[in-house]
Amino acid sequence: MRKNIVAGNWKMNKTLQEGIELAKEVNALVAGASLKCDIVLGTPYVHIVDVVKSVDGSKIGVAAQNCADKVSGAYTGEVSASMIKSTGANYVILGHSERRAYYGETNAILKEKTDLALANGLTPIFCIGEVLDEREAGKHFDVVKSQIQEALFHLSAQDFGKIVLAYEPVWAIGTGKTASPEQAQEIHAYIRKTLADKYGDSVANDTSILYGGSCNAGNAKELFANPDVDGGLIGGASLKAADFFAIISAF
Repeated sequence: MRKNIVAGNWKMNKTLQEGIELAKEVNALVAGASLKCDIVLGTPYVHIVDVVKSVDGSKIGVAAQNCADKVSGAYTGEVSASMIKSTGANYVILGHSERRAYYGETNAILKEKTDLALANGLTPIFCIGEVLDEREAGKHFDVVKSQIQEALFHLSAQDFGKIVLAYEPVWAIGTGKTASPEQAQEIHAYIRKTLADKYGDSVANDTSILYGGSCNAGNAKELFANPDVDGGLIGGASLKAADFFAIISAF
């Protein structure tokens, strides 16, 4: 059954102490709330163990923001999926546009990361989306389809059912621009149809597809009202507990 999910992506923000405080603030707000969505905090690696300890795991999941495409070995600076799992985290964000753009992550690399995440019992929040030139050229449907096909369509229906997708219009990330509710619904519906063509309606209808792209307390309710938008992957607005909780409350 498909879930509504609001996931925060802290990116490279917050010292360890600040991160623990933010997690505790979110936890306190959530504690007395009637929730209509799952909540995930995507933190830097150094925060994960302490954030896991600082939140009620029955209400708040914790995600790493990346994992290595290798099992283990002489890969200085990398963090493996098994290491992430050992911290108590249960999600990992993969394929974020910043990883693709700044660190050269390809669909082939992301295929390996996805397989390792799943093998270690982590739920991938797999990011897809187009840049402005691709949107203006009308290539956005082709771009997201190829990202899904090349990185994920080798999976069995059972394994694909463990994936959460996050559509992020790259032109809207950190720019203050947001896809209109109509634009968001259009491409989310297209993504779901792409899944149905491969795996059938049951898998497609059970897959959570999040919107990521300057989603905030002011526009979340309208975005989440779309039938194929199942929540958000939230960047800047997840860095203040009250702002993040307002988005959680949009359902």
